[in-house]
Amino acid sequence: QVQLVESGGGLVQAGGSLRLSCAASGNIFRVNAMAWYRQAPGNQRELVAHIASAGGTIYADSVKGRFTISRDNAKNTVYLQMNSLKPEDTAVYYCNANIVRFSGLANNYWGQGTQVTVSS
Repeated sequence: QVQLVESGGGLVQAGGSLRLSCAASGNIFRVNAMAWYRQAPGNQRELVAHIASAGGTIYADSVKGRFTISRDNAKNTVYLQMNSLKPEDTAVYYCNANIVRFSGLANNYWGQGTQVTVSS
């Protein structure tokens, strides 16, 4: 079993900051790429930021310069530092990770989601 547990969501005023965390645990041999997605009501889930195992990053245009993704490989944890938040950043944020189990099999796993609400 593999589990992703997110934390750090909440309510913040526009211009404020939040930091999301996502820790992977369980039957883990190696964690490959990790990412954050978000889904607002009525919208499709979209990629926010992606980080490779070696640290290379990709960001959605809408968050470039405001959000920073990072990871701690020793803790199997990924973070999302969100600054200069806007009301349009309001969504449920999901952690995603590609994880290789000790069996050698790799799968994509999702966290349960954490609500981020930005008030104007």
